[in-house]
Amino acid sequence: MELITIGLLEFNSIAAGIQAADVMVKKAPITLLQVAPVCPGKFIVLIYGDVSSVDSSLKAGIEEGRETYLVDKLFLPNAHPYLIPAITGTTVIKEIKSLAVIETFSVASCIVSADAACKEAPVELILMRLACGLGGKAYFTMTGELPDIEAAYQASLKSIANDGLLVNGVIIPSPHIELNEKML
Repeated sequence: MELITIGLLEFNSIAAGIQAADVMVKKAPITLLQVAPVCPGKFIVLIYGDVSSVDSSLKAGIEEGRETYLVDKLFLPNAHPYLIPAITGTTVIKEIKSLAVIETFSVASCIVSADAACKEAPVELILMRLACGLGGKAYFTMTGELPDIEAAYQASLKSIANDGLLVNGVIIPSPHIELNEKML
């Protein structure tokens, strides 16, 4: 399983965010995961690639986007590869066994929390929604066997416990069949 590096810059200026995204993608060979305005009136640039490329792109984006517009940033080396399909909505899940939902106040905390969950136990990420249409909040869902979900859930909460960025989290041991169908 190949680990990747994820980088995020969140701006309170859409213009600064777009300008930063352009500089970032020109600086190093990175892949843009998400470049979009998000609620409430912010702009995120989410990238991935190798460690040095993501690092240099983030530095260029911060410099170009002027730190006065920067709200949040994330540099996550050795990120779990399940994060990318969850962010892009391309995961293929055959069955939801137990279900966990983690809701956070920020995009960065959601990514960190999901990464910790995947590294703790053999769970699968279903989906990660980042700020758009959520008032700036974010959440992810994951599935697996109940003991694995419980371990991953605890690891995800612990990873952001000191930041005060957890909104809520739940574990549903055996989701109703109708909920399963809507979640897949």
